[in-house]
Amino acid sequence: MRDTATTEIRTLLLAAIMALAVLFLWRWWRSIDRDRKEPLWPTPVQLLIGFVVNFFDTLGIGSLATTTAAFKALRMVPDERLPATMIVGLTLSVVTQALIFISQIQIDPTFLVLMIATALVGGWLGAGVVARLPRRPIQIGMGVALLSAALFMTIAQLNRMPVGGTALTLHGPSLWLALGINFVLGALIMLGIGNYGPTFVLLSALGMDPRAAFPIMMGSGAFAALLGCLEFVKRRNQVNQPAIGLAIGGIPGVLVAALLVTALPLDLLRWLVIAVVLYAAMTMLRSRDRTT
Repeated sequence: MRDTATTEIRTLLLAAIMALAVLFLWRWWRSIDRDRKEPLWPTPVQLLIGFVVNFFDTLGIGSLATTTAAFKALRMVPDERLPATMIVGLTLSVVTQALIFISQIQIDPTFLVLMIATALVGGWLGAGVVARLPRRPIQIGMGVALLSAALFMTIAQLNRMPVGGTALTLHGPSLWLALGINFVLGALIMLGIGNYGPTFVLLSALGMDPRAAFPIMMGSGAFAALLGCLEFVKRRNQVNQPAIGLAIGGIPGVLVAALLVTALPLDLLRWLVIAVVLYAAMTMLRSRDRTT
């Protein structure tokens, strides 16, 4: 009975993601103004950017910072249309990640649903509150915390202290702690603070297999991005040619990286997690507030 319920929950979750993805694609197609005759087929450079940034995103490094840097360096998208172009273009790759990791990586589906739900509720309820908080001090604090976490994880990997890392779900106080922190991380996304590094640290510290972080991160990202995209394409905020380049080039990047993640031994994957956490820490510490 439990196996049947697990399969049903996982199937419903995947079906919900796919249904939202179809709705997003339909609305994106409807939003294209064909009277303007804007170029739609992406350039080779835009396809390459899509492949590279989504390859690293699938490894947990994130794609928004790298895509922003590439687009701004090449002056492909006006600043005011950059957020919508990135989210619209990257969303199908995030959906692909979610479908792969939710279906392939073993994790308690009830725990997965709870973690995705708390992140989304945190983002929704926290948007108004978090948006008024000073972004820079939060980034500095989280950056320092991530550096400290990476240090302790490295010490543990060198067998200088005990480390967990095989559980596929949480119970009791650990469950409530994970849900509470994930709620906060969902709210902090409204400040543009990524949740990949903190999620890795959170689940690893609670003794979970690092692979369990992937369906949680990707599932949360897929639902959040799809809901955001529906609003972006409704307002036609995106520039379609580079967005399509991200979408077409990104899916092969996801597939290649997903094979790498699922094939890595657990010990090597933990070293990858440490690298991701260090990258997230340095990104936060180097970030600057921007006015628009």
